[in-house]
Amino acid sequence: VATHEDLMTEAEAMLDRSELIIAQEFLPTEFDWRVGVLDGRVLYVCRYYMAPKHWQIVHHKASGRKETGRFETLAVEAAPPEVIKLALRATEPIGDGLYGVDIKQVNNRFYVMEVNDNPNIDAGVEDKILKEELYDRIMGSFLRRIEARKTPVLKETVSQ
Repeated sequence: VATHEDLMTEAEAMLDRSELIIAQEFLPTEFDWRVGVLDGRVLYVCRYYMAPKHWQIVHHKASGRKETGRFETLAVEAAPPEVIKLALRATEPIGDGLYGVDIKQVNNRFYVMEVNDNPNIDAGVEDKILKEELYDRIMGSFLRRIEARKTPVLKETVSQ
């Protein structure tokens, strides 16, 4: 919405369908940072560019066709330190799971837009730098968690 009047009109229509409205500021940017975090460490960093002549990464057209923007995967060390620090700070309070953090950059300021608990990990995109190592790290973390939850089997001593 562009004006207060638009907000009131849209909010009224939304409140007819829901008791809750969640809103966030619209920050137009050329791209979004996508940062994958697992076990409190950054796994990957990507720039997802907006679809051509659109304000989102994916433009879902009325015809049913989708148009997507390009992506750029960076080595973690090549990403701006502020992006890394902000992604880790955003995920720390919610745990050491697998998260995708969407960050917008406006000039030299960075804003967390959302933290996803089921991030995209697309072949050829998020794994472009680490390749199979990305999957090894994720599965290794899952395996450690499973093994840590196993309860020791109690052995009974049978006396004769």
